[in-house]
Amino acid sequence: MIQGTVIRYGMRPIRRPTRLFAGILFLLLAAGDGTAETVPLPENGPPASLEDQETVEIVDGDTLVLATGKQVRLVGIQAPKLPLGRPGFETWPLADESRDALLRLAHGQRLALHFGGQREDRYRRYLAHLTLPDGTWIQGTLLEEGLARVYSFHDNRALIPEMLALERRARSQKRGIWNLSYYRIRNPSETWNDIDSFQIVEGRVVDAARVRNVVYLNFGPNWRTDFTFKIGKRALGLFSKAGIDPLTFTGRTVRGRGWVKPENGPLIEVTHPEQLELLPE
Repeated sequence: MIQGTVIRYGMRPIRRPTRLFAGILFLLLAAGDGTAETVPLPENGPPASLEDQETVEIVDGDTLVLATGKQVRLVGIQAPKLPLGRPGFETWPLADESRDALLRLAHGQRLALHFGGQREDRYRRYLAHLTLPDGTWIQGTLLEEGLARVYSFHDNRALIPEMLALERRARSQKRGIWNLSYYRIRNPSETWNDIDSFQIVEGRVVDAARVRNVVYLNFGPNWRTDFTFKIGKRALGLFSKAGIDPLTFTGRTVRGRGWVKPENGPLIEVTHPEQLELLPE
């Protein structure tokens, strides 16, 4: 492993589930080859900057509202999405279950906010890791339950390796979203069907090539039509600081994530090293 246009939509009030319902929900989410448990914040995690913040509303599986009225985007993860007033937007599978899991964990609780990078997005939402008074790490627990996947940015890179490890474990045990083909890891050859969506893509690099200040990891013989990871100049600086040379990836199996867009063939732009995992041979 390589170490290392969100819009504020309308909110809707959500009733907290009964204790019985929450217990049944937890058992369903934990079903699989193993048992999902709450996860503590790793010792190398960022310290708490804001403590004793009360949660009053859950927007979806990765967004909540504090008593101050401030929204918090759970940094580092992406939960299945709800429409939230967007015309024509279809609910992603397990979006309600993900929201309900965050409801079970955080609604009415007093949270600590840990900032590991950029503190706010352009919509003035906090970007924070969240912990409960008992030390439970909200992001880690949702990943452990298979109700979110890792979704990182170049200006918020804290704890990505730890989150990737939790995601891999949940996926290996087919928990939550990882038991559905909707969230499966894509083969590079099928990504034409995934334009304008966030995906995890895995395959063998046919050729790693540098063109001026950009490195392209090509997964087919024709760069005009085949899938590519694109690593720009600023990202290459981060790779260099991490001691990683992506030009050595030719012939290696790589798993990467990001938004698929059309640029010649399907392409994901890589902005930081943690977006790519170099898999063992």
